Amino acid sequence: MFALPFPAVDPIALEIGPLTIRWYSLAYVFGLLLGWKYMIFLTRKTAGLIKNKNVDDFLLWATVGIIAGGRLGYVFFYKPLYFWQEPIEIFSVWHGGMSFHGGVLGVLTVTILFCRKHDIPFLTLGDLICAAAPIGLFFGRIANFINGELYGRTTDVTWGIVFPRGGHELRHPSQIYEAALEGLFLFFVLMLMIKYFCALKYRGLITGCFFAGYGISRFFVEFFREPDAHLGFLIGFLTMGQILSLPVIFGGIWFIRNSLYRS
Repeated sequence: MFALPFPAVDPIALEIGPLTIRWYSLAYVFGLLLGWKYMIFLTRKTAGLIKNKNVDDFLLWATVGIIAGGRLGYVFFYKPLYFWQEPIEIFSVWHGGMSFHGGVLGVLTVTILFCRKHDIPFLTLGDLICAAAPIGLFFGRIANFINGELYGRTTDVTWGIVFPRGGHELRHPSQIYEAALEGLFLFFVLMLMIKYFCALKYRGLITGCFFAGYGISRFFVEFFREPDAHLGFLIGFLTMGQILSLPVIFGGIWFIRNSLYRS
């Protein structure tokens, strides 16, 4: 049976003595830095409501929100019993284990606090964050692929891959599906909305489209992604990722509705 070879990429990008830098960590660095630059580029379209300095100051806040929220989301949503027994492992982020949905809650929290402190409109900053978020999602899913984690369900498609941790069966490269949908496709859709339809003028519209777009993409790809072994299917054919995506989709629709209603 034809199968694509799993790329022999070492998860460790650089190792100097005791210092180890992994692609997984670099994915967060690249995502944050490129997202920061893109947000600065978009500030010119906010009619002066968000300044470059605001975006510069927010970078550290966003980093804390993503890492803390993403890790705690994984702890509470996916492995609460394990981390209850091994609490010190909560801080071992280099072992993997981050939740997008937890990261959203973390960024939402720091964004609210940041906007209150600097007296800037929450929805305007939120739109810039959501316009840049697919950049980080793209790099994050590529890092998942390099790590050979979060792989797909068994398949007989010609582009199936045998993952080192997935046994000897062909599997969907679901990380690539997510990188393409949640990352590249969603980024270009939002970019085109901003460029040709002046979407940033409608506060909350980009935020809503991002949430709805991400939720739909994640819900769809979960049909090809192997459910977490310790969770399996929770309600019928639904996985934890799909269940958590439903409020994200409805939240996105709510933001879109309110944005268009205010206009």
